[in-house]
Amino acid sequence: MNDTGDASRGSRALAALGFDPNSVLAREPGVLLDPQFLGAMHAELEAELGADDAATALTQVGLIHGLQDAWRVLSNDGSDAPILPPPLAIRFAALRNPEPPGAVELVGSWPERTEAGAHLSLLGPCTHVACHLSAGYTSGWLSGTMDADILALETECAAAGAPVCRFVAREAESWRRRGDARAEALLASLPFEALRDLVQSRGPAYATDQGGLEQGGAVVHIWGPVMVVPFAGGEEALRAVELIERDPAARDVSVIVVDLTGAVLDEAFGAMTLEQIIETADHYEAETILAAVSPLSEAVVAGLDRRPLAVHKDLSEAVAAAFQVATAQRILV
Repeated sequence: MNDTGDASRGSRALAALGFDPNSVLAREPGVLLDPQFLGAMHAELEAELGADDAATALTQVGLIHGLQDAWRVLSNDGSDAPILPPPLAIRFAALRNPEPPGAVELVGSWPERTEAGAHLSLLGPCTHVACHLSAGYTSGWLSGTMDADILALETECAAAGAPVCRFVAREAESWRRRGDARAEALLASLPFEALRDLVQSRGPAYATDQGGLEQGGAVVHIWGPVMVVPFAGGEEALRAVELIERDPAARDVSVIVVDLTGAVLDEAFGAMTLEQIIETADHYEAETILAAVSPLSEAVVAGLDRRPLAVHKDLSEAVAAAFQVATAQRILV
C-alpha cells in the first residue's frame, strides 16, 4: 500500500455498511462456515451495494480472516495448544512456469463449494463467479504465510454452473504485469500492508479466538440491518436499542440480537428490563432475537409477556438467523 488514500479507497465498500476491521464480522467464523449466514450476507450486500461493490466487500472481509488465521499459525509459540487448520478447505497446486521465474503462482479449488452453495440456495444461479469471500480468505492466507501480497481470483464457479470452484493465485506485481482488469480493480481495494499491520498488532491471542462472536463485552455492534447488543446491566442495553432513533448509523436496523452471555435474569427486574427492550424494539419496528440464554434464565425467558422472535443458545447462530430475517424482510417489502 502506498499511502493512506489507498486504505480509504480500499475500505469504501465496507464503510458504506458501517463495517471496520475491528467489527464483529472480522472475528466470526460463521462468515466462512455457515451456509445460511453466507447466503444472507451475499443477499444483503448485493441489495445494499450492488453486485460489484458487494464482491469487493466480501473479498475484503475474507482477506481479514485469512490474514488473521495465517498470523495465528505463524505466531505459534511452541506450546501444547493445537494448531488449527484454516476453516476454509483449500486445495493448492503450483503452476509449472511462473512469470517471472520464482514468483508465487498457484492454482487450486475450494472442494466443499460452501460459498457457491450458499449463493445458489438464496439467490439462485448466476452468470459470474460468486465465491468472493473464499477468494479473499485464500488471498489473506497465502499473503500471511508467504509474506507477500498475493491475490486469488476465482476462474470457475459452481454457482455459475461449473462442476468445481477453481481459482488462480499470483503475486500482486504478476497480476499487474498481465494487465488483468479484474485483478487490478481488486488490488486497488485491498490494503494488504495496513491489514497485515492491524492483524499483527492484535497479537496471536486475537487470531486464536475460534469460539465465534466476541462474548461478554459491553460493545454494541451495528452492521447494516443487524444490531448485536450485550445485555450487561440491562439499562445500557435499553439505551443501545434507542440508538435506532438517535444515531443515523443505526436507522437501518431491523433485527436486534440481545446477547445474554453471563446474565442471570430474575423474575422481577431482569424480566422487566428485557420486556422493555423488546417493547422498544417493537416501537421501532425491529424484531428481537435472544442469544446465549443460560439455564438459570430459561424459565424467566419462557415466562415473558412480550415474546422475542426467536431464542438461540449460541450467539453465532443468533446473528446468522438475524441476517436471514433481515433478508426475508427485504424480500417481503
